Amino acid sequence: MVAAATPADRWRHNLDLVTAAFDEAGVPHFAVPTLDERRSAVAVREQDRDGALRALATVGAQDGVTVRLPDRARPGRSVGVAEVFAAVTDPFGRTVLGQAFACDVEFWPDAPTEEYPVPHIAAPRPNRIAAALPTVGATVAVPGRRLSRFAGEDTTYPSRAEFAGLAHDQVTFPIDVVYTWVDGDDGDWRERKNRALREHGAAEMNEVAANDARYVSRDELRYSMRSLVAYAPWVRQIYLVTDDQVPAWLDVTHPMVRVVRHREIFADTGRLPTFNSHAIESRLHRIPGLSEHFVYVNDDMFFGRPLVPTAFFHANGIAKFFTSPAQLDVGPATVHDAPVTAAGKNNRRHIEERFGRTISQKMRHVPYPLRRSVLEEIERHLPAEVLATAEHQFRHPGDLSIPSSLQHYWSYLSGTSVPGSIRYTYADLAHPSTPVKLAALLSRRHCDVFCLNDTDSSEVLLSEQQAMLADFLSAYLPFRAPFEVSPEVEAQRLGRTASALAAELLPESPTSAAPRQGTGRAPHDPAGQPEPVR
Repeated sequence: MVAAATPADRWRHNLDLVTAAFDEAGVPHFAVPTLDERRSAVAVREQDRDGALRALATVGAQDGVTVRLPDRARPGRSVGVAEVFAAVTDPFGRTVLGQAFACDVEFWPDAPTEEYPVPHIAAPRPNRIAAALPTVGATVAVPGRRLSRFAGEDTTYPSRAEFAGLAHDQVTFPIDVVYTWVDGDDGDWRERKNRALREHGAAEMNEVAANDARYVSRDELRYSMRSLVAYAPWVRQIYLVTDDQVPAWLDVTHPMVRVVRHREIFADTGRLPTFNSHAIESRLHRIPGLSEHFVYVNDDMFFGRPLVPTAFFHANGIAKFFTSPAQLDVGPATVHDAPVTAAGKNNRRHIEERFGRTISQKMRHVPYPLRRSVLEEIERHLPAEVLATAEHQFRHPGDLSIPSSLQHYWSYLSGTSVPGSIRYTYADLAHPSTPVKLAALLSRRHCDVFCLNDTDSSEVLLSEQQAMLADFLSAYLPFRAPFEVSPEVEAQRLGRTASALAAELLPESPTSAAPRQGTGRAPHDPAGQPEPVR
């Protein structure tokens, strides 16, 4: 067992095991871009097989390293390919990172002379670039990301010049990730929420617009961010948007993560404090330093297995979106609609007015690939509607759901996004089938992403769900992320609220115009009358 590990670590570690052994033994070799980008590959000419096998024998003698040699008699194994990997187990001794991330050693024979005008060597199996290469060719240093789009760092490896080019499907632009998070168990935060509820009243609110289940924190954020580190190592920066809260386990000084206060992105717009996810989402494009391409993730969403950037964006910058088979109800938004339904209906009206198209499908509850410029464009074209959403302290029938729905249709009809597909599953934590579903997910690890969601559960159910989630998530994602503090530091912090930790740990943000505070009046209505539903 190791203290922490990720698939990208294993990719690099297993490749380093092989290249270091070949370098020491003087075996000529070059790295190969594989079809399965979880695995690395190193090519050796067939004439150098004996020297390579002797070098691999020294690797296999190391503790915890497995070397499997080519065996023509074994079904399912590629002829002329060996594999090397050092498996990683979790604290309970279960292998969680093993053969799937091996380094393959390919033995390239001479190609038939009648097929090529000059001598060539032939690949023993398909790769992403070429079936054969000239026998004599230049060896150059190639960044790891040219060999696998999954590789998280640009460590260089010796490879052939033919493999050094930038492929047409290689994403070169930065991709950030934005999380929104709240700790509903924070007494300071609950006091702010209850005060706002008393001032606001319930006349314009659906009965589930402010239910406690929406704000419960079951430590999902920790594990969602672990999954991001494990399975999307190409992410540049993580932004965590909060209402002046910090989870006890987070190292706020780590360069990979930046905590963004609501007041930084609301500035002179909107109304704080806010307890409306639609309002918070309407301000995400105002995060300082945010990249043009980013993925918006809720803390109940998890990355389930290694993914490459093109799962979310094409290499030409076009974003993807993931529609659901679930359909949007007909008719205009009313206070009787669930908040997400009302927002979807408002989105539909604006898409009809802007593009002359009618939308009928909802979006899957999966990570949302977004373009910052499209969000800015929506705000320019719908300034009053976006501002009204930002000013609603609780979810309101006049809201827009911008990054989770409107942006995708707007972007598609503007030519900057296209439909995509992603393998995912959704588990309602209150459903009796969920324990079986989680067991299958843990065993198979077959989904790109998954969502563990609860909309309205009693305190008894919440306690049961907490135990179920703790068992599942700690088994699925057992290794601490680099931005988690030590268990000792975390234990010292547990007696303080998330708000108190933010006050202690976060530096003061740059001064800016303060957003308007709640006054008990509806937005845009100095007389305090309810805003009409649009």
